Amino acid sequence: MKKVLLVEDNEMNRDMLSRRLLRNGFDVVTAENGTQGVEMAFSESPDLVLMDMNLPDIDGGEVTQQIRKREKYGGKEQRLPIIAVTANAMSIDFKKASDAGCDEYEPKPIDFANLLEKMNILLGVDS
Repeated sequence: MKKVLLVEDNEMNRDMLSRRLLRNGFDVVTAENGTQGVEMAFSESPDLVLMDMNLPDIDGGEVTQQIRKREKYGGKEQRLPIIAVTANAMSIDFKKASDAGCDEYEPKPIDFANLLEKMNILLGVDS
């Protein structure tokens, strides 16, 4: 069972997406803000992160950069796949997420089938 870290400040979005992921065979851990997200990216050893880009304390881009920096200097063997999830769906937003170190981008409202496909590709799982 693959573990997903969902970093999402909106309780309703967090609950809905967590339940859908659980029904699709994922183990899900959640963080309510960016600070928790950075810590849990290492303490929980997830296989993939779904990163809300609009967080109240540290935005998702900064959280992603902190994770990438800790991977680099912590000697982590594999890069943790991170999918940016945001209501901002302009091409500039995709570029910001990519520049921060996100591997993929999924605009809200989430197309769950599309998100699962992206997750499976990053996880190397046949869908």
